Amino acid sequence: MLLLKLTRLKFLLAFVALSSFGFAQPLYNLKQGDILFQDMDCGPTCDAIEKVTKGWKGRKFSHIGLVDKKNDSLYVIEAIGKDVHYTAIDKFLDRSKNSTGKPKIVIGRLKQEYQHLLPGAFKFARQQLGTLYDDAFLYENGKYYCSELIYDSFKAANNNSPFFELKPMTYNDPETGRIFPVWEEYFKARDMPVPEGLPGCNPGGLSLSDKLDIIESLY
Repeated sequence: MLLLKLTRLKFLLAFVALSSFGFAQPLYNLKQGDILFQDMDCGPTCDAIEKVTKGWKGRKFSHIGLVDKKNDSLYVIEAIGKDVHYTAIDKFLDRSKNSTGKPKIVIGRLKQEYQHLLPGAFKFARQQLGTLYDDAFLYENGKYYCSELIYDSFKAANNNSPFFELKPMTYNDPETGRIFPVWEEYFKARDMPVPEGLPGCNPGGLSLSDKLDIIESLY
């Protein structure tokens, strides 16, 4: 009996050890090529983004990334912080959680008829690693913000023809019709006018694309 208990204990410890190194069951229903829509908690800026964009089932998304595989592990290619880079999937999932501890993330997946575009999208996105973050949110200025990276990756994969849509960007509070004060301060600090009405894209808008299936909400 003692030997049996020791054997079970060794098995449990081995499982925990394997889990800590990423060899346990896959996280959620994720796979390479999924697009992750995230409700981030980054303060007034994220609040302003979420207030003017409606996403899938009314969800408010302020960030987006593309799931890729590197060294047999899942990562997310994303434009955030100072540049385009890889982020470990567990770190991405832990970034923003609801009151019950669940990641505030919705998983989008290309419909089957568009899956052939993924290799081209990965190729383009990987080529952008290290490209500076586009804090001006201006399309085609040699930098990338989060949804712009996804937009251009699939445009490149689609023979340089738009796959998702660009729409006029707005920085106005829908309740007052005026530019959010946080955006006035943001662009003033960068010595540039608020780029109201210029073409762009956002996570909420991309989540509504008819080219995607929303396969799971993690919260």
